[in-house]
Amino acid sequence: MIAAVKAETQEAMEQSLAGLELLEESLAKLSKGRGFVGGDAMAYLDIALGCYLGWMKACETVIGHRFLDEEKTPLLVGWAERFCSHEAVKDWMPETDELLELAKVLQPKRKVSTAN
Repeated sequence: MIAAVKAETQEAMEQSLAGLELLEESLAKLSKGRGFVGGDAMAYLDIALGCYLGWMKACETVIGHRFLDEEKTPLLVGWAERFCSHEAVKDWMPETDELLELAKVLQPKRKVSTAN
């Protein structure tokens, strides 16, 4: 059973990293070297993607692996830094510790809903 969980975890990690590499390529094409997905200003797609950054950081803390990597996804790393420090966002991004506490509350509820 443990081996199966490890295999599933490894597969999920590989799929996540492949998805991030696709996002990196898409960001390069769409941003055309500018700071955000659509250009110089933050737009809807930036906000939609940026909503995942807090949870990504929380997951990184739990699993001990970075998703956004300077070598593999340098454009996403820069974008994430610009997004999180943007005036419209910086005061609203949840702290990693807060999300980890929320995950502790939500996890038992998730186990119950998947069991039914």
